[in-house]
Amino acid sequence: MNNLSCKFIFILLAICITATSFQLHAQAPGSGKLTGKIVDAQTNETIPFASAVIMNRQTKVNVATGQTDVNGNLVINGIPNGTFSIKISYVGYQTLVRDSVSVSASKQMLALGTIKMKASKGTVLNEVNVTAKKAPIQLGIDKKVFSVDQSLVSEGGSASDLLTNVPSVQIDVDGNVSLRGSTGVKVLIDGKPSLIAGGDIASILASIPASSIETVEVITNPSSKYDAEGNSGIINIVLKRNSKLGLNGNIALTAGNRDNYNGNASLSFQNNKINLYGNYGYRYGKRIGGGYNNITYLNRADSLGRAEQLTTSNQLEKTHNAKAGIDYYLTKKDILSFGVSYNKRDQDKRDFLNVNTYNNIDGSPILLSDRINTTDGSGDSYDLNLDYSHKWKPNQELTFNFGYSHGTNDNFQQYNTTVLSQNGLPATDPSEILTNDNDGTNKNYNIQADYTMPLGKLGKLETGYRSQIKYSDNNTIARTYNDATGAFDNNYQLSNLFNSKDQVHALYANYSNQIKNFGYQVGLRGEMARLNTNSGGYDLNGTVTNAAGRIAYDRLYPSIFLTQKFKGEQQLQLSYTRRVNRPRPWDTNPFIDYSDPLSWRQGNPNLLPEDVHSYELSYSKFWPKVTLITSLYSRHTNDLIQRVRSAPDSAGVIILTPFNLTQSTNSGLEIIAKVDPVKAWSFTANVNGYHSNIDAVPAYNINSTSGYSWNANLTNNFTLPYNISLQIRGDYNSTELQAQGKRKAMYGVDAGAKYDFPNKKASLSFNMRDIFNTRKFGAIIQDANTITDFQRYQKGQMGNLTFSYRFGKTTFQKKQKKQEQQEQKPDEGTF
Repeated sequence: MNNLSCKFIFILLAICITATSFQLHAQAPGSGKLTGKIVDAQTNETIPFASAVIMNRQTKVNVATGQTDVNGNLVINGIPNGTFSIKISYVGYQTLVRDSVSVSASKQMLALGTIKMKASKGTVLNEVNVTAKKAPIQLGIDKKVFSVDQSLVSEGGSASDLLTNVPSVQIDVDGNVSLRGSTGVKVLIDGKPSLIAGGDIASILASIPASSIETVEVITNPSSKYDAEGNSGIINIVLKRNSKLGLNGNIALTAGNRDNYNGNASLSFQNNKINLYGNYGYRYGKRIGGGYNNITYLNRADSLGRAEQLTTSNQLEKTHNAKAGIDYYLTKKDILSFGVSYNKRDQDKRDFLNVNTYNNIDGSPILLSDRINTTDGSGDSYDLNLDYSHKWKPNQELTFNFGYSHGTNDNFQQYNTTVLSQNGLPATDPSEILTNDNDGTNKNYNIQADYTMPLGKLGKLETGYRSQIKYSDNNTIARTYNDATGAFDNNYQLSNLFNSKDQVHALYANYSNQIKNFGYQVGLRGEMARLNTNSGGYDLNGTVTNAAGRIAYDRLYPSIFLTQKFKGEQQLQLSYTRRVNRPRPWDTNPFIDYSDPLSWRQGNPNLLPEDVHSYELSYSKFWPKVTLITSLYSRHTNDLIQRVRSAPDSAGVIILTPFNLTQSTNSGLEIIAKVDPVKAWSFTANVNGYHSNIDAVPAYNINSTSGYSWNANLTNNFTLPYNISLQIRGDYNSTELQAQGKRKAMYGVDAGAKYDFPNKKASLSFNMRDIFNTRKFGAIIQDANTITDFQRYQKGQMGNLTFSYRFGKTTFQKKQKKQEQQEQKPDEGTF
């Protein structure tokens, strides 16, 4: 990284630290205090976890926030002197508003007494917004929720572009997701796995438009309520659905460089009986990429010294995304919902690889060749979900879900290799053409029931059942071009038939309670997991041969959360959970993927699941203009899965195969800060430093490794005159030690601007990602046989221009005074 880039990153971090320090010292909270008790207007049952926001009456800036405890009690400290508006909200209830409330030197206490909330006529399933813009960070007992609708730098992009703006999350150039620097993240769409591209996470994120996403939930230490899979946590991407009364809609059109275009449209209608919603998105995107892969061979008996591979690639992706649904309110307490989503993708990819090997003595060429890899891919998937919920009272609810997903993924690949010379002489057999015809079908079933029951002063009990069953059937037929006949002959050695049945059945129970300012949650999840695989091939006569595999285990996954609240909006939380990282079906397939001439990949049918024990101590503090979250964490993994490199063969080819190593420990400190230094400027900063230790594995010639790494990102938001907003973001990932080498550092800078038209219904935005073209993923890997230096890049500098228009008329409003109409939303009342 050059000196200019280093200075840029450190200047951004210095601004963050300086502004935070300014806020901690100069923006001290006041001594005002608000108290109250929130109850249901009909049943007088208390409403826990209702949200309260205190806003400056003139500037509309938040000065304090709070949440009711499990007994419905609301206490907010540190309110400065001034005149404010108070808003209180909870899912399924009218938002309550009280205007012109004053705090002064002579009046420090705001005693609201008992506040009765009325059920909303059209029960909105999503949480009601209490400000013009959502709070960017919401804290729960076991998750953080990030509102991403204000992300200008990802406007017109995909889900992978958007996730780079979420604290704790990193995305590499291949679309692989990391959480706090660790892979093994469970990525869900609306709480469920997706079958887009056969479940490939990178393809899933590339196929979903950023404009379709409502929030991103980051669960670094999930409780027993959640699926135990994901050794570093869960990322749940929540897609938008209707939460407004009446008829509403929006349209967004995006055009970018390198022939990148997007279009999104949504339409919704809601009254007191039904909620109808639908949205559609189309992406047409071209991506350029490339890189190099240089290998130095060690301790060889022959003359092979090194290999150099240079790659350039062009990729065109066309994707359609559609989602529609209906919520029908059978009664005030019963909701029946049906939703369907559909994804269709087409991909055309062309890679040009120049591969050269050289003599280790005089450096003369041994083999010079070119290869062109072409891929024509297509696939579609659809998800059907039927949901039912019955609510007895605010905290007693039964929900049921039945989901079915079906997906196909077809790829036709052709590898055309041209040998230019061998040992300095023209090649006697100059060309080889191989084709792969890959057909895949996937089916998922999800059955889930959850029950929440309040126990009064004894707390709350949550329990549930879930079954997930996944079927996968993938066939690869390889053929080799016959020069003599001019036809393609079946290549049985490179053909493969693979199918799997992956099922997990689970029961869980969570008990939580709060004693004054101390809260606790204990849970236990039991899972029965079975993975049955069948990998087949052909012998030389074309007869199918099969090899069955089975991974079966039953485990208990406990979780403990202890939370202590302190005065001055402070909270301390200690948690422990047990997790698992299950082998993916294709990781157990022994078939070899030979698409890279120098590095082949192969599965391992004997893989065991990783056993993960996660500990976390977090501290959060809220000032009127600062939100600070710090977390100390440690994650111990047994039966660690990592790909191990084989000794190179006579042609220098290395095979990468996943194995269970011994164990590893990953410990670190993460800091997230949301700061509003002045009215026109706010920023979110995230710094994560961690230490990794991987034990030695002599059987695979792997020595023990340990070292420190860190990553950071900073997102600045500016509100300028004339309805213009600006966003600038920078991120940095340091070098990181791995089992057989180290990953190179990587950094990048993005920026975006947006203009809101005076009618507030239309906006025009422009952004550019990777401004300095620096996001390039690379590593140096060394073992007893080779030293490999590789680097890959994708996308490069990307610019987008987006126009969006919102329309709609909210009906079912009560007649209100002019002042009330200006201050209140359609589903608000006063108190």
